Amino acid sequence: MTDRLTKTNWLDHGLKTLEKDGIHAVKADPMAKALSVSRGSFYWHFRDIADFRAQLLTRWREKMTDRIIEDHPVADTGADQLRRLIRRGFGTRQRLDHAVRAWGADDSEVARLVAEVDARRVRHIAELLRAAGVEKAPAMARATFLYWAVLGQALVADPSISSLDMSTIDEIGGLLASPGLAT
Repeated sequence: MTDRLTKTNWLDHGLKTLEKDGIHAVKADPMAKALSVSRGSFYWHFRDIADFRAQLLTRWREKMTDRIIEDHPVADTGADQLRRLIRRGFGTRQRLDHAVRAWGADDSEVARLVAEVDARRVRHIAELLRAAGVEKAPAMARATFLYWAVLGQALVADPSISSLDMSTIDEIGGLLASPGLAT
């Protein structure tokens, strides 16, 4: 790269590295080599690797939670936003989320942040269900179940059962958003 790297360039590369190779690969020297820059570029933006990793988690939360929630706001069309969110969740492999969760298995501070993100995501799904007319308690239970399904879907190894077509996903989402569904 001939242009000067920004902090965002480094963080996005760090997320790709984390997703592909795990947290133990997130080190200044190998990332600098991969980006064809000196380590000085890294230390221009970050005090040390701990600072980088803390900012990496913030970037993950922004990209994988804050922006997604902004893209699917709670509105009168809660069922439509929910359908779009479900399609997005099931249409994307959750490799980065799983890499962050694996990191959290060895780091209690990361685990705490992941738990906060999980709670925020489930609350948002529940808000979309509420906007679709589902009562508060069933909305929270359905949101939790749906969240489990999205995260777990990426772990299924058998390709014959690792995905569903979008029309089936839409149908299941419609059932979950149905106010009359017994819980």
